[in-house]
Amino acid sequence: MLTLQNVTKVFFKDKPNEIIALDSFSITMHQGEFITVVGANGSGKSTLLNVISGSEIIDDGELLLNEKSIETLPDYKRSKWIARVFQNPLQGTASELSILDNFRLASLRGKSKTLKIGVDDKFKSHVKEHLLLLGMGLENKINQPMGVLSGGQRQALTMLMTVMSDVKVLLLDEPTAALDPRSAAKVMELADQLINEYRLTVVFITHNMKEATIYGDRLIQLSHGKLKRDLGKDEKRELKPQDLYEWFNED
Repeated sequence: MLTLQNVTKVFFKDKPNEIIALDSFSITMHQGEFITVVGANGSGKSTLLNVISGSEIIDDGELLLNEKSIETLPDYKRSKWIARVFQNPLQGTASELSILDNFRLASLRGKSKTLKIGVDDKFKSHVKEHLLLLGMGLENKINQPMGVLSGGQRQALTMLMTVMSDVKVLLLDEPTAALDPRSAAKVMELADQLINEYRLTVVFITHNMKEATIYGDRLIQLSHGKLKRDLGKDEKRELKPQDLYEWFNED
């Protein structure tokens, strides 16, 4: 369970251009819950992911993971439990390394690094089993450099790599924004599968209102750093993309 209690994040504090990105923001996210987040630019969506991941430290409030305080932990320590998939497929993988080496690095997330970071036949088989889920034939190309793959392939692999360690929370930061519709659908299909299989707590930001109505079992809207709407599965099921566009007209 991930809990934010009265979390505030301010940029340029006490200056003319002060920005209150999150304003006494509170929410509880239960294990296995898939939360979709929408909001206008500047509403606090990216800041929300940044404070959860640890790339931004909060100014006030509490951040709890399974009732343990993590607000003072830096991002590299939180990465043991919290993974993030970015909008740009290039950010989630190392281009010069092979598919296999990328998966090995992902499996070491949050662990002490030693010289013994090689791979054995058991690990190779484990990676190939995961790659079979994609249906892209990459299980036979594990020594191929990551840099020669398409954006959709790299994003799908980034998604797969999140479950190579003991991740509890998955942050999806507009993961399909840079992809063509077919690749985007494949990535979201894979995300849905992994989320259900591993019971991950997911925070999914999207500007695609169709995706927002399709994916997730809870939908929240941010506005000026505050939680404006919080809809459960039954309420969300009744929504159409046009309904969400009307929300934006209210701001």
